Amino acid sequence: MARTYARTDRTTPTRYRERARYDHETVHRILDEALICHLGYLDEGSPVVLPTTHARHREVLYLHGSTGSGPMLAAAKAPAGLPVCVTVSLIDGLVLARSALHHSLAYRSVIIRGAARVVVDPGEKREALAALVDHVVSGRAADSRPPNERELAMTAVLALDLVEVSAKVRTGGPVDDPEDLALPYWAGVVPLTVAAGSPEPAGDLDPAIPLPSYLTPYRRTAPAGN
Repeated sequence: MARTYARTDRTTPTRYRERARYDHETVHRILDEALICHLGYLDEGSPVVLPTTHARHREVLYLHGSTGSGPMLAAAKAPAGLPVCVTVSLIDGLVLARSALHHSLAYRSVIIRGAARVVVDPGEKREALAALVDHVVSGRAADSRPPNERELAMTAVLALDLVEVSAKVRTGGPVDDPEDLALPYWAGVVPLTVAAGSPEPAGDLDPAIPLPSYLTPYRRTAPAGN
């Protein structure tokens, strides 16, 4: 039986509720495939939304930043955790309808609500930072120098438990009104994908160092979940 997140008032859409998903598999695949998330929080009563990278490790989402950044400073002042909303979006296509109103996107998205805590345990912090590197390129953490003590001191990590979570998925073609079906306008879907170009070596790279196998080719799909 598929594991699901408990539905709450804050994770129930007000529109298109049939597109909501609460199963772990859907949520994890979206989080694992997306490169960018948006972190929303209140900074002295004013809303702030920041784009950043993330990584999921089991049922925890990790985000990192400078110890002097806004969300890290705010989280450090919140003993019970910093109230946040994290969103992730993947765009799979442009949905073109016959009427302007019914144009849409094929998308997959996730919203996470909760209280983010600052990671203080050194072991968890190192594990989280390795997960963030591997999230961008699977296998890269073991193929690069890990952070030293100075770099660890400069970097803060937030952990957000995946408890209040929902996904929303829109697939399929346009949904035109019956009276518009005969109009002489093209309708359909333009698929979109993330495509990587050929890796470009650094100008000072030793030519004897081969291209890593994990870059031949690089594809942005959800890695095997954990």
